[in-house]
Amino acid sequence: MGFLAGKKALIVGVASNRSIAYGIAQAMHREGAELAFTYQNERLKGRVEKIAGSCDSDIVVPCNVESDEEIEAVFEHLDDYWDHFDILIHSVAFAPKELLEGDFLDNVTREGFRVAHEISSYSLSALAQAGRQMMQGRNGAILTLSYLGAVRAMPNYNVMGLAKASLEASVRYLAYTLGPEGTRVNAISAGPIKTLAAAGISNFRSLQTSVAEAAPLRRNVTIEEVGNAAAFLCSDLASGITSEITYVDGGYSTVATAG
Repeated sequence: MGFLAGKKALIVGVASNRSIAYGIAQAMHREGAELAFTYQNERLKGRVEKIAGSCDSDIVVPCNVESDEEIEAVFEHLDDYWDHFDILIHSVAFAPKELLEGDFLDNVTREGFRVAHEISSYSLSALAQAGRQMMQGRNGAILTLSYLGAVRAMPNYNVMGLAKASLEASVRYLAYTLGPEGTRVNAISAGPIKTLAAAGISNFRSLQTSVAEAAPLRRNVTIEEVGNAAAFLCSDLASGITSEITYVDGGYSTVATAG
């Protein structure tokens, strides 16, 4: 029996079998959790349905996090299957591609700034708010995904770094708010992994190379490793951990110079 047996988890943001959310879903399924999934739009629906099927789930609902109505509808639909759930995984981030290259000030715009923060940061609070009643008293967990660019200036990360910094602050405020209700809130700051989202960042391959050269483990991490850490943080094994940003990056965040 896995350490998530009896837990129900909603995975928001899985886009492909190379995404970090997929690695999390696989680890949670292996450890016995019952899963539900959302998809962003009709183009991704079939892909997410296949991923859900691989996790023995037929609960797949639409959710464009820019719409309060769609966020509310997720939990109305989920209520048809479950009277509660224990785990919310938030794996959602976006900024216009033209803002993710070159000089920060040359490319930042008011609209791009708004979009990056609304989708990448505010959506966590919106989902937590909408799902709050179904999670109350469950000793459950909310987990989101951040990146080192939230606390350090990274080439080409630009406005997404600001959005991730906002997201990490949201983790702390949500943890403080939801702790009395038994819900823990944490984030994983993963090392660079080649995903669909990462494809929008200029020179991403060279970033991976430099991380692999400098990290104490001398390599990049995998979606499986992030998935294992996520499964632990959302389990009762981590019942005393909340409001934390846990780095799963081979130790890269701890070094000052390349090896």
